[in-house]
Amino acid sequence: MADSNEMTINLVVLGRTQTGKSAAGNSLLGSSDFESHHSPSSVTTCCSLGRSCRISGIIRRNGCELALRIRVLDTPSYPHSALSKEQVRDTVSSALAHHFGEEGLHLALLVLRADLPLCPDESDHAIQFLQELLGPTWKDFTAVLLTHADKAEEAGFSEEAYLHSASSTLLSLLSSVQHKYIFLDNQKSIIKEERAVVLRKLLNFIRQNKYRVLLLKHSKE
Repeated sequence: MADSNEMTINLVVLGRTQTGKSAAGNSLLGSSDFESHHSPSSVTTCCSLGRSCRISGIIRRNGCELALRIRVLDTPSYPHSALSKEQVRDTVSSALAHHFGEEGLHLALLVLRADLPLCPDESDHAIQFLQELLGPTWKDFTAVLLTHADKAEEAGFSEEAYLHSASSTLLSLLSSVQHKYIFLDNQKSIIKEERAVVLRKLLNFIRQNKYRVLLLKHSKE
């Protein structure tokens, strides 16, 4: 059990192949727990749980500083080059219940590439997948991670300009999740200060949701 001076947040990263999903998980953890590289096929084939070390200087509650721990569940992509939708869904559902069944899930992070347009079909598939995994309250427990933000910046887009030019499909999705989104550079590792900014944003989303967690049970067929 974590002591009263420590807080653990449970996250799962979800997304298509080559969106930078596993790399995003590594950035959040401050490690290289998850395999991540360019490949002509889907790299991640099973779920894997990564744990950060104790992180200081990020969060205070009731006037006291808390140490923070991050747990991130990396997942196979959907669509996947070797697994069916049902196989991915069942694998992720089982892993969520196994790792977060008692403590609950704070946020599911839907990983999208900022340097590629989001098409309606892709958005519809992602939403359906989230609904099947998380249930009817998925919007309250989902945030969007826009990876490869460095490439969008290189193309001359600030965050504000990017959102002004974004497709109606992406804007609709961001609206659905109450504008919970974060831009993330797709570098090998982000510096300590950048990581702290991202973690504070995630904690703010969790705070806005009144620190609620989504309790997940494994449904047997």
